[in-house]
Amino acid sequence: MSLILSIETSTPLCSVALHRAGELLATHETQEEGGHGKKLTRLIESVFAEAQFGLNQLDAIALSIGPGSYTGLRIGLATAKGLCFGLDIPLITLNTLKVMANAWTNLPSGTLLLPMLDARRMEVYAAIFEGNNKQIISETSPIILEPDSFSTLNQATIAFGNGAPKWKAACENSFISFSEEHPYPQAQFMGADAHLHFEMKDFTPIVQAEPAYLKEFMGIKPKIKSL
Repeated sequence: MSLILSIETSTPLCSVALHRAGELLATHETQEEGGHGKKLTRLIESVFAEAQFGLNQLDAIALSIGPGSYTGLRIGLATAKGLCFGLDIPLITLNTLKVMANAWTNLPSGTLLLPMLDARRMEVYAAIFEGNNKQIISETSPIILEPDSFSTLNQATIAFGNGAPKWKAACENSFISFSEEHPYPQAQFMGADAHLHFEMKDFTPIVQAEPAYLKEFMGIKPKIKSL
């Protein structure tokens, strides 16, 4: 059974988790200034101590690859690459907004998820997922929020993440509700996807791995696939 270390450093919340065959064994996180660089190694040591496994037992590293903080993503990637090279194990990369969507379970049928990561001003990174099977409806995009953003959504949608609150008062779409739950992506919700990638041998070449920076923001309505 696969033993995978998951690393999430794309936001102010820095977290790691250890999963075996997709099941959570241990997770630790911190949210403090400079926590990524200062605490990441200690967080990794802590999850191994709690789960009573050693680094040499790892089968792969899973990394939340972005979008997100430039500095945070670089720290996470450098750590993941170092472990992969040192242990001679593969790297798995996961979309950060998908990691956020994974935190939600047992939603009413037909519910959509709209994770939003804060960028600056009225700018966010956003995507749309089906609530329960997490199928992608609208790809990750940098968006300048306007009152009529996502106006084509016509079914119950939960907007969440640390970028959602600033749009709550301006949003004109009555199908969209806002939640304060799960404001940041967390490594504990990476296990199932990481295990699936491992079983399919869907690995990212370590040397070529780069964070998914999305820098060009556009004040246009995102393209949404037919529902």
